[in-house]
Amino acid sequence: MKALHPLDIMVRTAETGSLTAAAHALGLTPAAASAALKRLEAELGARLFVRSTRHLRLTPQGEQFLPQAQQMLALWASAQQAAQGQAALRGLLQLSLPSDLGRNVLLPWLDDFLAQHPQLSLRLQMGDRLADVYRQPVDLAIRYGTPADSSLVALPLLPDNRRVLCAAPDYLARHGTPRTPADLNGHVCLSYMLGDSLHQQWSFDRDGQQESITLPGLRMADDGDVVRRWALAGKGIAYKSMLDVADDLLAGRLLPLCPHWQGEAAPLWLICADRRASGTLAQALRAFLLPRMQARWQGVQNLLAAAAEPRR
Repeated sequence: MKALHPLDIMVRTAETGSLTAAAHALGLTPAAASAALKRLEAELGARLFVRSTRHLRLTPQGEQFLPQAQQMLALWASAQQAAQGQAALRGLLQLSLPSDLGRNVLLPWLDDFLAQHPQLSLRLQMGDRLADVYRQPVDLAIRYGTPADSSLVALPLLPDNRRVLCAAPDYLARHGTPRTPADLNGHVCLSYMLGDSLHQQWSFDRDGQQESITLPGLRMADDGDVVRRWALAGKGIAYKSMLDVADDLLAGRLLPLCPHWQGEAAPLWLICADRRASGTLAQALRAFLLPRMQARWQGVQNLLAAAAEPRR
């Protein structure tokens, strides 16, 4: 439906950070995509992107409009499937999920997805190691971080997601609140391991100023859910994906720390072995998850923005 093409261009541009990449993905020329985007902005009466020769980013109006555009595209995808007799997806979906996000966020969302598609069955693999989608019985994997294997098909779910420094109010009452990354020295920091690699160097950015802190791991785990549980129990400070701890931050069970410093990138991807695996089922799952992911992430963004405001 041509009326929805500008929305698709807008969403893909926001996801990839590149109008040219969005145009190529949709089989358009960059000039045609740019013209369609300008028509959409004129119709809305608002600028959606700030453009320069090297960079492109969403305006505040664009950030507010993005989840609505994603939801409209998801509804259109569902309507298309229904019109084509594809509403009832069939077969077995073999899905690999990260431990924390999978157990505490994605599991109930997948229940809703299966309720919409009762002829679909699900086999879950839960863990933080990247599943071998070539050898293991896995069709799709949801994972943080851009895959190192360039032969994999990676569909963006939340490319702007980042890590956030956080701790329970009880821990901060006993040990004090760090104001800068340098203040983390002397605190109990909860470290995450992936295989034999210990993630104990935490990186931050403030107005282009980079700072990395290497911390001794007094508590270490190879399961992201364990790190989150330690943080909730007041055992130390965690450096977690915003998506993992969104509910805890919004409910005040965990408090964001050093809000003027931006945590390192933790983009979330839907990974497939090849183009054939990224067909109807993958696109249907992605369309279902996108607005939920965006709403969850935006809630934390608003909280962090409020925490960074100067107190009167």
